Amino acid sequence: MDAPEESMTLSTPGQYRALAHPLRHRLLFALGQEPATLSGLAAELGISKGSAGHHLKILVEAGLVRLAHTSRVRGGTEQYYARAARKYKYDTSGEGTRAALGAVADELLTDPGDPLMVLRNVRLTEERARRLRATLEELVDGLADDGEGERHGVLVGLYRPAPPA
Repeated sequence: MDAPEESMTLSTPGQYRALAHPLRHRLLFALGQEPATLSGLAAELGISKGSAGHHLKILVEAGLVRLAHTSRVRGGTEQYYARAARKYKYDTSGEGTRAALGAVADELLTDPGDPLMVLRNVRLTEERARRLRATLEELVDGLADDGEGERHGVLVGLYRPAPPA
């Protein structure tokens, strides 16, 4: 079995459409560190195999999930799916940003805990903004999966807002 790519930048309309549904984000998270079967994914997410299969097919067609390997089971063949990349980055075009933030908004609205979301505007020199970006990228890239516990989403952004009209 080939290891997933380290990182993939999402940039095609098909990839954005694939991630327009929050369940597809949940499927990608559920695939996490190791391949899983359709039945296993459906059970983990508490959805029907038909629904899991439909959404998984869309992710496969968009190139975000791949068939990792197959296994013979009781006279049949079981397919194991894996993420195509360990990390997915969004193209920062309007379409990519809308897809990412829409999916995150759906996740935040269903979080039963106390999600953290902070928006702040600060004035920074170009040099300080560059250092902040590097620090944020290093922080996120350095996060290791514990392999246990609940999944958590991490969204980090640094941008220049449009000037006031």
